[in-house]
Amino acid sequence: FFACLRLRRTATMRITARACAALAFLANRYPTASAFVNGASRPAAAFSIRKMTATATETATFEEVSSSYRDLLAKLKSVTQLKRVSSVLAYDQQVFMPHADEASAARGAQMAALAGVIHEKATDTVIRTLLDSADADLAKFDGSTTDEKRILELTREDYEKNERIPSELEARKAELGARAHSTWVKARAASDFSMFQDTLKECFDTAKEVADAQRGDNKDVPLYTQMLDDYEKGMPAERIDEIFGKIEEALVPLLSKVLESKDKPSTDALKGTFPIDAQEELSMKIVTALGFDDNHGRIDVSVHPFTMSMSPSDVRITSRFREDEWYQGLAGSVHEGGHAIYEQNLVNSGLDIDNYLSMGCHESQSLFWERHVGLGLPFWKWATPMLKEAFGNDFNYTPEEVYGAVNGVVPGFIRVEADELCYPLHVILRYRLEREVVEGTLDVSDIPDRWGHMMKDMIGVDVPDDVNGCLQDVHWSALAIGYFPTYLLGSATAAQLAHYCKQDIPDFDAKIEAGEFKEIKAWLTDKVHRHGRRYPSLDALLEDQLGEPLNPKYFIDYLTTKYSDLYQQQC
Repeated sequence: FFACLRLRRTATMRITARACAALAFLANRYPTASAFVNGASRPAAAFSIRKMTATATETATFEEVSSSYRDLLAKLKSVTQLKRVSSVLAYDQQVFMPHADEASAARGAQMAALAGVIHEKATDTVIRTLLDSADADLAKFDGSTTDEKRILELTREDYEKNERIPSELEARKAELGARAHSTWVKARAASDFSMFQDTLKECFDTAKEVADAQRGDNKDVPLYTQMLDDYEKGMPAERIDEIFGKIEEALVPLLSKVLESKDKPSTDALKGTFPIDAQEELSMKIVTALGFDDNHGRIDVSVHPFTMSMSPSDVRITSRFREDEWYQGLAGSVHEGGHAIYEQNLVNSGLDIDNYLSMGCHESQSLFWERHVGLGLPFWKWATPMLKEAFGNDFNYTPEEVYGAVNGVVPGFIRVEADELCYPLHVILRYRLEREVVEGTLDVSDIPDRWGHMMKDMIGVDVPDDVNGCLQDVHWSALAIGYFPTYLLGSATAAQLAHYCKQDIPDFDAKIEAGEFKEIKAWLTDKVHRHGRRYPSLDALLEDQLGEPLNPKYFIDYLTTKYSDLYQQQC
């Protein structure tokens, strides 16, 4: 399930196949696992076995030599296809399915049954036998086996992790995810946390039960760190604390100075009446110009924007629109389009080595396009004429005025509508809250009060009700505990990628102003997309491709420079 659940003003919801059985974006998150298997094109010596031809001697690939490895790949690809089926069911639930209780219950039963089948196939003892045999074959193989080693390593990791989860628990988790989503939707509509409280406690308890099973006998691993492993492998809570601490330390005083400024950009360009059909057409035009392939995807409307991949050849995104404001719908589409571009550029091998690296990495791709392209002045010099074409002569704003409007800083309640300065604080709040619940220092029943106090202390707003507070996000109903911090990790990564991209493409801004995005997309594919899961962590990818691990300095510098200029402050 692809759930790239990520949210925004600048964030929106994503979906990916490793993550959500309930949203498929969590349990099936982008099962897309596109792999790099071009065996035939990769020369490798196999057990000193050679294929003789009339003209030359060709070395055989490891896949050709090892029957255990071939059989293993077949089983792994079969599991991937079943996960993709689960993604189809999850997308239908989020976008098209009736909202009746009976429909939700039926879909929950379907997804639970399918999750049980997937789990049984993924933990079949034959896989362990094939793994052991393939490892033994690989030890005797003479040729280049970098990908083969990584495939076997990833398979063993996932197998041992999944093997520890009983089929009954996996099915119960899937059923709960479908039921919890329906309950959350109703509680959200009524703005009544008490309607969701018991189910939410069940979600946290079940997520902890799964994490406890996954860590096995290694009880030294904290439960919350184990949960993080599903979304951001190789990024323990201590490393997140280090990164978030530096960001919070810089942003709180910056936000205060910006809000004190008397020189604020006008937001008038965002206000008015904007036909929904014109917004949808505009979003499609811009997202496809950036690089989203609409021949292998589609854009729909949902309660919460997200991206889901059924395979690299079928990647779907959703957004939401309202008539009294146009930017949120477009920004959501661009954000989800960034997720989709990542998914569409993975190799369609059906193997986990070519899946997305992590949710933080995934979020970096959406935020790269949404913020470092879509919130810059060069972008609005290109896009403002399209706004005038879509909304008519009454929309008579300059690119500079639009740029100022979309970058306005206004503290608010809703994470997905938050500006760049407030958004990181929204994420840090959720990270701390869910961690406290998991660690037992906060009861689920106390979440609304704790939420309200933290919003007042960190962002300076008084939360009026539950729908504008702890019921606004879908993640917890999908048992996606540990997902929220990946949004801010993605923000920091996007800024670091943008810094280095501009070094490699000196006319970065000029290309955007001209509507030329191919070279930028190709740079991202070279640095991120094509590597899949060949690196063990986001830090490892960045260190190898950019020369240093994740460094929040670039994110802090980007925000400080940009908003000091916009608000004429010495920040």
